[in-house]
Amino acid sequence: MIAKGEGRLGIRFDFVYWQMMFQLLQMNYEIVYLSPDEREVWLQSTRERKAPLVRLVRTDMDWGVSLKNDMNRALVAVDEWRKRQFRRQLQVINVYVMMYPPLDDWELYVQRPFTTGRVHMQTYVMHLYNMYDVLHKLSTQFHQSLKVYVPDDSPMLQQELQTFKQHVLSFAERMYENERRIFERGKARFTYVFIALQIVMFFILEWNGGSTNTLTLIQYGAKFNPLILQGEWWRFFTPIVLHIGFLHLFMNTFALYYLGPLVEKLYGSFRFLFIYLFAGFAGSLASFLFSSSVSAGASGAIFGCFGALLYFGKAKPHIFFRTIGMNVITVIGINLAFGLVVPNIDNAGHIGGLIGGFLAANIVHFPKERVRFGQWFAALFTAVVTLICLYIGFQRPPADQAQLILALSKQYIDEREYGQAEQMLTLIHEQDAEAYKADFLRAYIHIQQKDYDDAKQYLYDAIEKNNRFHEAYHYLALLYAEEKNYEKAKQAAERALQLEPNNEQYQRLLLELEQLL
Repeated sequence: MIAKGEGRLGIRFDFVYWQMMFQLLQMNYEIVYLSPDEREVWLQSTRERKAPLVRLVRTDMDWGVSLKNDMNRALVAVDEWRKRQFRRQLQVINVYVMMYPPLDDWELYVQRPFTTGRVHMQTYVMHLYNMYDVLHKLSTQFHQSLKVYVPDDSPMLQQELQTFKQHVLSFAERMYENERRIFERGKARFTYVFIALQIVMFFILEWNGGSTNTLTLIQYGAKFNPLILQGEWWRFFTPIVLHIGFLHLFMNTFALYYLGPLVEKLYGSFRFLFIYLFAGFAGSLASFLFSSSVSAGASGAIFGCFGALLYFGKAKPHIFFRTIGMNVITVIGINLAFGLVVPNIDNAGHIGGLIGGFLAANIVHFPKERVRFGQWFAALFTAVVTLICLYIGFQRPPADQAQLILALSKQYIDEREYGQAEQMLTLIHEQDAEAYKADFLRAYIHIQQKDYDDAKQYLYDAIEKNNRFHEAYHYLALLYAEEKNYEKAKQAAERALQLEPNNEQYQRLLLELEQLL
């Protein structure tokens, strides 16, 4: 009869164990480990990453040394789990639920926490004689009341326990399903639209001059600061679908194929569209501010997807770090380091896209969740920062833009695209230090078009801006010689040679003119 009564008392304490598990689940804890015999469970908070890990153990131990050995085993196992979760420190509440305490002096093992330096484990032994005292201590530690009871003896107790266990496990499963649905709030629609669009645009670029041809890229909307300063604001967006060479296209398409669906399912399609476009804009804006180079590519928008995942980590840190967190952080770090080490990568665009994606995700938040004050604040903050950046960019154009314009104008001239070259040269202001070179190129264009009068005027304009520009004098000498005005041709040739006395071409020209005179 005693054995039978103790057996039922054990079942009644099984109820206590499962009640504690259920209450922790209701306190926004979730199961991260359940032993095969269901007599050991680990639970962590879904709300606060720094909240302690809870270990519940349903056991009966006769001796304190068994308790000590299990605590040491648990400390090692928890520390391994901490490392896999990339957590620097971990607090653990370790609770044993048993009918009777061990027979010897076991209290000395639980008086002070066990620690490995990184793990701090406080142990409680809950038994028939101290149950309510331990519950009070745990309630104080959790800042929330824990209430369990030992059920009355009943012939149906075992069946009732099974029913209650199933209820607890079903509750935990529903929590897991709700968490899993977070990653399935939408379908990947716009991701594949952007993939298709950038592939189509790549073939259009290749068909019309080549995707590595700077002039073709500018013609189709690459980020080019001088034209943005002229009012072509759409160049903040059009670079998102343009790529420079097949490798660039392949890498960004590959990244978008794997990253885009995750973000689009997490935020929903239209939120993803906003995040992707705003991140692409932010990447172009950062490049506009910090780089004068012609640039294109979806990298800023793709980094914006990383930024959106970082916001997910900020909003739901436990889910983030338990699922994708460290992978995301590692890949971001590798890509940023790659951009710093490898030349000709627009790292400003990458960082701008990352920040833009984070801010855009903060604005839209997650589907089926109420609008929060933080979203309005994020929208206001983002708008103010964007306007400040635009103001700075338009008031402080890059110092070396004239050199870039001149180089591109020469490319147009080499391809006999004289109209495009002249249009490009209009982007150089008269007060610019390089303006005399623009006048010289205009003169060269008009010479090719047999418009010698305008050519001479542009050469004189170049000399007025820089009277030591010997190439302008040389071309004036050639033009006057073409008109058979050898006297003026000789004067110009002499000035060119005076400025560049070792130039053999100038020496020959002057000698020919003297012979003609």
